[in-house]
Amino acid sequence: MSSSRSIYSKLIGLLFILCFSSSAMAAEDCFRGTLDKQYCDRDGNLTADLPTDPSKWVDPDSLIFAYTPVEDPAVYKSVWAGFIDHMSKATGKKVVFFSVQSNAAQLEAMRSGRLHVAGFNTGSNPIAVSCAGFVPFAMMASPDGSYGYEMEIIVPVDSDIMSPADIKGRTLTFTSPTSNSGNKAPSALLKSEFGLVKDVDFKTNFSGKHDNSVLGIANNDYEVAPVANSVMGRMVKREAVDPSKIRSIYKSQTFPTTGFGHAHNLDPTLAAKVRQAFFTFEWEGSALKAEFEKSGEGKFVSIVHKFDWDVIRKIDTANGIEYTCK
Repeated sequence: MSSSRSIYSKLIGLLFILCFSSSAMAAEDCFRGTLDKQYCDRDGNLTADLPTDPSKWVDPDSLIFAYTPVEDPAVYKSVWAGFIDHMSKATGKKVVFFSVQSNAAQLEAMRSGRLHVAGFNTGSNPIAVSCAGFVPFAMMASPDGSYGYEMEIIVPVDSDIMSPADIKGRTLTFTSPTSNSGNKAPSALLKSEFGLVKDVDFKTNFSGKHDNSVLGIANNDYEVAPVANSVMGRMVKREAVDPSKIRSIYKSQTFPTTGFGHAHNLDPTLAAKVRQAFFTFEWEGSALKAEFEKSGEGKFVSIVHKFDWDVIRKIDTANGIEYTCK
């Protein structure tokens, strides 16, 4: 009897060791990097993997799509209408345009599973990847394949601020905390190139969106503001702002634009159809082209987050930003 108990105990012990080792190996296999604990990055591409358990895949009756809230959502609902119809045909799903009012709302919608396909702006892209399971795969580009925009620091045309050095002692209006060109890039560049530290050498506030900043400068509501020149260019071309009332005092290197992608747990067959919708969309004669050709864009191109957003992650590092998820 004691011999049987001994063998039984050994078998239980061996089973425990095997289970523990298996769990430990699984945990080690789930590399995360900056990703939230609910995601895995086994292939090392810096984005969340599709869950290995098919029961965790989502295949909704309706796909929810949202474009980054850099400008008036009401304007962009009609601009994206033709693309929404195209995606619906490509996926066989009803597709609904979701007008988000802030970057935070867009991030929370994807993290909670209420948003399936989206375009996240340059600065919030790495946060969406790390905290919301966003998997970017496309970006708008010009017909020749080139892409990007610059951050410009603008002032009212009659301002006595002639260069970034003159910002000292003034109030600079950022757009939103997660914006690359509206906050993170200018914060890093003003510090590294001009020795100006925000909230130390100059006061700060936030306008909420790029179009608010552009209009605020044109109307002399703000002293100085950093904006994405792609947004400002589109506003000028649709006569939403008078460019003669604005003067630029700084222009940065070129940054990637809004990244488009889907939720990491979207059913892989459906995810493939979503990708196909982007790369088969006919731009010619579309409302999308009419709007975005104002900033030189005319097609979707494939992107790799690991490489195309490297400069943005470096700016975040320079600003001491960590992708902490609430």
